[in-house]
Amino acid sequence: MRSVQLWFEQALLPHGWARDVRIKIAKGRIASVETNTPRDTRDEAHAACIPGLPNLHSHAFQRGMAGLAETRGPTGDSFWTWRETMYRFVERLDPDAFEAIAAMAFAEMLESGFTRVGEFHYLHRDPSGAPYADPAEMAVRIAAAADETGIGLTLLPVFYAHSGFGGEAPKPAQRRFIHDLDSYAALLEASRHAVKPLGDAVVGAAPHSLRAVTAQELAHVATLAAPIHIHVAEQIKEVDDCIAWSGKRPVQWLLDNAPVDARWCLVHATHMTPEETAALAKSGAVAGLCPITEANLGDGIFPAPDFLEHGGRFGVGSDSNVLIDAAEELRLLEYGQRLQHRARNVFAAREGTSTGGALFRAALAGGLQALGVGETADLVSLDLDHPALTGRKDDALLDAWIFAARAGAVDCVWRQGRKVVRHGRHRARDEIMERYKLALAKVLG
Repeated sequence: MRSVQLWFEQALLPHGWARDVRIKIAKGRIASVETNTPRDTRDEAHAACIPGLPNLHSHAFQRGMAGLAETRGPTGDSFWTWRETMYRFVERLDPDAFEAIAAMAFAEMLESGFTRVGEFHYLHRDPSGAPYADPAEMAVRIAAAADETGIGLTLLPVFYAHSGFGGEAPKPAQRRFIHDLDSYAALLEASRHAVKPLGDAVVGAAPHSLRAVTAQELAHVATLAAPIHIHVAEQIKEVDDCIAWSGKRPVQWLLDNAPVDARWCLVHATHMTPEETAALAKSGAVAGLCPITEANLGDGIFPAPDFLEHGGRFGVGSDSNVLIDAAEELRLLEYGQRLQHRARNVFAAREGTSTGGALFRAALAGGLQALGVGETADLVSLDLDHPALTGRKDDALLDAWIFAARAGAVDCVWRQGRKVVRHGRHRARDEIMERYKLALAKVLG
């Protein structure tokens, strides 16, 4: 990797905002940072710099079905009826289409300011349910899409064995997802090999949900890799079914029966009692919040004020990828709380605190923790000529980006010092879009 020397009028650094900042990147890492330094002829100059935001939860292939489940059915529509549409879409995906859709999703993530993705990957087998010759064939395709687009990857191969609490047999529509413990261990090893050429990729473990694993399987999977991600308490039906099975609510059961700590990310955790909320916060685990998807699916609203009061950590993800927009995830996270509590600036803990600044910093820290990485040389420049950003500086710039801007606010994106987005467009957007269109024509045709 070649060295890169960037200069910004203002930049958000770990200790706060600084002026006239030169950042040198070598071998994919930040080699030095100078502040209050004049621009020189070797600098590539830009107006404002923020760290790239982690996207801690994605099912990339679902980008291809965005909008396909928005027609009302004969009965009340819910997550469970949406899932049937997803199952039908999955039946048509081959590895080439899967890779093309993932590349489109990853390019859009980068264009919006996400620079690393936690890919919660459960589409493992062929349409008949048989394993591919390479058990990590679909993981290889995710790695290829990440390599082409340049996005950082934390791959989270999913262990999925059952259709309901207590070890119910999987349904035919779930045949492409299923593993036993031995085949899952082989999948993890093959996945590590698949992502090795990416350099900074991470492979974690992802027991899909309490309804998809037994207690014994969960205990074993949690020893195989870290970070550990799991869906939990997304839907009221899931809570009711868990109580019927165990006598406990999902988050309560998980905290009582698994070694939940800072290695864990509990995705959604929407439906919790105050006691569960406090206990989750004190565990050190990250709550993986996906506000756009949670709104689209009618999941509910996360109990943020109680969670934050107890020091809880959170990050954001794009989940179903029905709409990929980093700022929108943060905006909707705050707006959901405003609607729920009929208040403003809910995520700002103290008088004088910027809500955008509080949201961004917390999602950055929680996302990096959840994806198993530290600070990176992943940078985003914002266009101060955008109408919403003109004249803004410091946290007022984050407020404007999150709450007042739409498309066009993100100018450039660097991943490990490599520029992957210029003037708001991914460097390979045209080629990626052409393959995406061909794949969707085949899948939907």
